[in-house]
Amino acid sequence: MLDACLKRRGIRAEVSVQDRLPACRTRYLPKGEAPMVSLIIPTRDCVDVLRVCVDSILAKTTYPNYEIIVLDNDSCREETLRYFEEIRAKGCRVERFPGKFNYSAINNFGVGKARGAIIGLLNSDLEVIEGDWLTEMVSQAQRPEIGAVGARLLYPDDRLQHAGVIVGVGHVAAHAWRLCADEPDVSRMRAHVIQNYSAVTAACLVVRKEIFEQVGGFNAVDLAITYNDVDICIRICEEGYRNLYTPFARLYHHESASRGPEDTPEKRERYEREVNYMRKKWSAWLKDDPAYHPLLTRFREDFALTNAEEQEIQRRGVPLF
Repeated sequence: MLDACLKRRGIRAEVSVQDRLPACRTRYLPKGEAPMVSLIIPTRDCVDVLRVCVDSILAKTTYPNYEIIVLDNDSCREETLRYFEEIRAKGCRVERFPGKFNYSAINNFGVGKARGAIIGLLNSDLEVIEGDWLTEMVSQAQRPEIGAVGARLLYPDDRLQHAGVIVGVGHVAAHAWRLCADEPDVSRMRAHVIQNYSAVTAACLVVRKEIFEQVGGFNAVDLAITYNDVDICIRICEEGYRNLYTPFARLYHHESASRGPEDTPEKRERYEREVNYMRKKWSAWLKDDPAYHPLLTRFREDFALTNAEEQEIQRRGVPLF
């Protein structure tokens, strides 16, 4: 039935039944030559995690047409500089972006340097698990109605780190199914099926360059470090696109291995400013994420039903956690 529907609509795709789940997977087939993808990776001197990231991309990725752009934010260690020369010899580009780290600004700069029609934003602390990750993400990003595409990210112990972003959970937004076991059972089925979310994490995000530019890129003024991905994803939604999560692109995420925690007064003050900006700018979205049912809890990321006590706390406008 699903096959017939896709054929009637002129969509080239293959449908298969998923293992151990009452669900189907749709693989969207390319319409021509594979478009170039520019993989953009900001870094500063954390060569150990960068090496794992870049080497795993080069060793495992089966997608045939991509470039790697490493954005160097004032690295100075000899080991890092030697690694830059090593990856240049393998065809990677290293572009300098000096000054205070600003995640939004450095990625906007990287997109400006990109040759590809499709952008892949990657944290330097990622590690590729399966070689077809980029093929899957690009096949979704090429669909005309789709905006940002996010991946299934795992902690090194194989628990889920990201399976989409729920807007309005936590201070501003939270990763769906975070810290849950990565097991394809019915109770966590949503973590294992392709679906729409209002936002996905920019730790591993693929989007057409024209869409990124259409919405003006990341907000480098108000959201230098956090929630810039949620902000741009909402702006993409407001342009009429649908953001999408696919579980069929799997990577490890050694979370914040490069940036570190929010553990200084300066970082906490900046974080609070960014939270307040998001609450003011996107208050309607934080109150009512269209991709998340209002009867589900906003106190956890596990899609449990809410209760009367939680609803009363939300009614009084108390920050959730």
